[in-house]
Amino acid sequence: MTLSDMAGPGSDESHKERVDRELGELLQGLRVAATGVQVLFAFLLTLPFSAGFGKVDQAGRWLFYVAMLSAAVASICFIAPATQHRILFRTQLKELMLHRANRLGIVGGVALATSMTCSTGLVVEAFLGILPAALLAGGVAGLSAWLWFVEPLVSRYRRRDEVEPA
Repeated sequence: MTLSDMAGPGSDESHKERVDRELGELLQGLRVAATGVQVLFAFLLTLPFSAGFGKVDQAGRWLFYVAMLSAAVASICFIAPATQHRILFRTQLKELMLHRANRLGIVGGVALATSMTCSTGLVVEAFLGILPAALLAGGVAGLSAWLWFVEPLVSRYRRRDEVEPA
């Protein structure tokens, strides 16, 4: 399915107008996600300097390292499309930027879900122990996986079956 097929029947948008709109919508969504991940990243960057961090066990330290690294990756992925947009401004490469930004948004979402899961596990493990931490972190991982990835993929798959008769 090409971008021109996705406009839908009866659409008055030209290909250029659609790409412009889709890129603008995608960049706006990534800006919202970037703000959230930056708050999480800032929290993680200050954590080692807090008084109680020295008491964190080895498992907690690994959770911290994975959370921090994945927050950094998510930040990079969410910020990259805006930076690339500035560099590629007026180069007739908007459709390339749109596809690239979409992929970066998905990778950023995976990294953000990983960071949120590990951060939740780290905080809960410090207060309630390993079992509640594993259960709650698993809940965060499952909920983000379902709402951010599985549900839209299922909808996309079902839509494809409706549009393309067998």
